[in-house]
Amino acid sequence: MSANAPAPLNSEDLACFVCVAGTGSISRAALEQGADQSTVSRQIARLEANLDTRLFHRTGRGMILTESGQTLLGYARQVSATLAEAREAIRASTAQGPAQLIIAAQPTIANTAFASIGTAVKQRFPATRVRFVEGLASPLLGWLAAGEVDVALIYLPDQHGALKVDVLLEEDLTLVTPTSWGHIGPTFRCASLDEVPLILPSTGHGLRVLAENLVARAGKSLKMAMECDASNTVSMRLVEDGCGATLLPFAAVADRVAQGRLRCARLVEPVVTRQVALATARNRPPVPELWDIMQTVRQSVRNTVMSGAWPGARLV
Repeated sequence: MSANAPAPLNSEDLACFVCVAGTGSISRAALEQGADQSTVSRQIARLEANLDTRLFHRTGRGMILTESGQTLLGYARQVSATLAEAREAIRASTAQGPAQLIIAAQPTIANTAFASIGTAVKQRFPATRVRFVEGLASPLLGWLAAGEVDVALIYLPDQHGALKVDVLLEEDLTLVTPTSWGHIGPTFRCASLDEVPLILPSTGHGLRVLAENLVARAGKSLKMAMECDASNTVSMRLVEDGCGATLLPFAAVADRVAQGRLRCARLVEPVVTRQVALATARNRPPVPELWDIMQTVRQSVRNTVMSGAWPGARLV
């Protein structure tokens, strides 16, 4: 823009102009806009300077539009109407939520929480297409970082600096055994885990690392029966068939324990607790209405725990 070019018109100045034209008075326009009379006067003066013309005749009866003012009024009203329409369109769009929402979770959490979360999110955002994804911890964190999922429910890792997390609940880890293992009581000491043939994911998986750390405290190592990177359902079936024991939260096995297909013992000395958190990536722009989405998911999880449908879980 050259040094002599007029400054661009300001939408606030135009709105002020429309108000003065409508009220016919600087003082009444100032009152309507909640502004000082001097501020309104400066806005009108700025408009007149930018357009290089008088917009009002100042008379004892108030502010009367000049011919130039009459011409500007029509355009100014169009601008005000367009801006109001834009604000309403944006408000309506954000109220509907995102066009698509991808929610991921680790398998145990997904099995317990996805149904109620899906119902709650669709009630709140009926126009949003919801997609659920299940995955183990390492790939799930990668999906978050890459923006392939919007929100994830995870067992809180030790290092989570790249994540924004909202801890929802905690649950104890249990030793899950075949029903034939009558020598296992309602609790089991972590220091004795080295004596149990375990079915766990391969090295590097969060649950495997946790188990290795528990026995390492006693200077021991795990006694692996087999490695299973398949679903928890497969691991539980292997335990049912007597291939070994595994470690899972009670919610994952509650139905099979009630049916007499499995047994479980709470790990003690120490009690092993894992926290479930709602996570988003720090390096990704948030989806529309993210705060509302997070609150909807949080309340859904809270309702699930309070109803007893997430056995063994405690709200944080």
